[in-house]
Amino acid sequence: MILQSERLILRPWREADRVPLAALSSDPQVMRFFAVIRDRAQSDAWMDRTQAHIDRHGFGVWAAEAPGVADLIGFVGLSTIPADTPVPAGVELVWTLAAAYWGRGYAPEAARLVAKYGFGRLHLPEILAFTAAVNAPSRRVMEKIGMRHDPVGSFDHPRVAPGVLRRHVLYRLARA
Repeated sequence: MILQSERLILRPWREADRVPLAALSSDPQVMRFFAVIRDRAQSDAWMDRTQAHIDRHGFGVWAAEAPGVADLIGFVGLSTIPADTPVPAGVELVWTLAAAYWGRGYAPEAARLVAKYGFGRLHLPEILAFTAAVNAPSRRVMEKIGMRHDPVGSFDHPRVAPGVLRRHVLYRLARA
């Protein structure tokens, strides 16, 4: 399964993605709103699990490529929300881009493409997204693609240590 927009391709993972993914996953600037920075082994294991999910379910978190710019600029896709997360059961829209590709409109473009797939091909009634409350860049992407903040859905993430990143906000996008 490959998704394509005007400037991006969301595709299955390749062996050649391991090095740039590890660089992205270990970059403190990129990962500043996450509870973990991955080393190479953790990054490789994450990529393997992610591709296995795509192979099993036909959706997941894809490698994001900008043809003519870079073979891997990050990852974007849909993820089943873990049961231990205190939000409604469903599917979450996720994205992470390498810092060199921020501010170019890639994240909203990819997020719209994935949402269209989720509503069209997967017939999802709603797509959720959540992030640390202090993550203003991701919140802007959510708002740019039409997601609505659900203030009642804010929560302390159970897998994040107490501190500034623990408080999360919930955004929703309903199928039109």
